[in-house]
Amino acid sequence: MADDFTFEITKQLGIVSEGKGGWNMELNLVSWSGRPAKYDIRSWSPDHKKMGKGITLTQEELASLAKLIASLGE
Repeated sequence: MADDFTFEITKQLGIVSEGKGGWNMELNLVSWSGRPAKYDIRSWSPDHKKMGKGITLTQEELASLAKLIASLGE
């Protein structure tokens, strides 16, 4: 079932932006259903019990995204 998953924020890396009602878009390392932690960008409630839609990236994908973003300024 889609609702049968667990998550653990293993490391909070930073806030990307602050939202309404205390919800913040954050970059964190998150372990989904006991798997190795991956980089995760999404909005979280202040208590980190609720989350919005987001994207989960491997270290390699995050590095590629960083290079792509850096190239936009060229």
